[in-house]
Amino acid sequence: MRIPFSIGPQGSKPFDIVGFGLNSVDLLTVVGEFPTNNSKQRLQRFARMPGGQMATAMVVAARLGWKARYVGSFGADEFGALSRQSLEREGVDVMAARTVPGATNQFAVIIVDARTGKRTVLWDRHPDLSMTLEEVPGDAVTSGRMLIVDCHETAAATQAARYAREAGIPTLIDVERVRPGISDLLQHIDGIVAAQGFPEALTGCDDPERAIEMIGREFDAGLVTVTLGEEGSLTWCGGRRIRTPGFKVDCVDSTGAGDVFRGAFAAACLRAPSGELEEALAYASATAALNCRALGGRAGIPDPQEVERLLATPSRL
Repeated sequence: MRIPFSIGPQGSKPFDIVGFGLNSVDLLTVVGEFPTNNSKQRLQRFARMPGGQMATAMVVAARLGWKARYVGSFGADEFGALSRQSLEREGVDVMAARTVPGATNQFAVIIVDARTGKRTVLWDRHPDLSMTLEEVPGDAVTSGRMLIVDCHETAAATQAARYAREAGIPTLIDVERVRPGISDLLQHIDGIVAAQGFPEALTGCDDPERAIEMIGREFDAGLVTVTLGEEGSLTWCGGRRIRTPGFKVDCVDSTGAGDVFRGAFAAACLRAPSGELEEALAYASATAALNCRALGGRAGIPDPQEVERLLATPSRL
């Protein structure tokens, strides 16, 4: 099955992909076992690392060889400077992103269970980081051949997706939660990539295959994919269901795996715009698996050669 998007030729836009949404700074703590109430234990490791859904997805695209731009809000504090500089070092354009005076940057405390690599996220976001519809920069969000948004600020993301659709630019979404306005946002999205649990929460259907089909038909989406952690992903496209197995790696930390999957899927579409959808999904799954080799949402992001090597090995789960 072919990728169900029409992507402009390379060089037709200043950037290959634009990400509109969240950036964050992650305070990662590794513990021997997940803490219980009224307990104490020594941390095995602590690290301060940049993250955030769209910021990480743009880093993935850049490392995989594509011209990426991030559009969003930084706080006017140490974390904001760290987040912005981390993108600049990766070659991600941030000229259309803003720094909000008086606001602290979004951050998260992430507790990683050393036994499994699974994590629990506690986050904080200053309200002034939110964008009004008038503040969404139309020229910036349409400066790439693809646009990917998250669902945290549904109204602003809807405006960005509307600008892209009017410009004939395919849109993807990283969607995790059912928020007010989510149905309106999904009406403007070509490819829906959902976190595990979202399809059931949106549709009320506990059968994942049926739930993603319901979403695809209701919102007339080119594809609907639900990520399933180490089990890979499940996709509905054009009336067909595609199961993409995960890849076996030594998992240190699953933080950011979903963000990496989405950035890598967009990169795979850019890599072969008229290619096979199954290959693009496998590329995204392999990239996300490799990121789990290291602590943090970005430390394990591979280069293209590493992805190709994993794809060439019989390491599926």
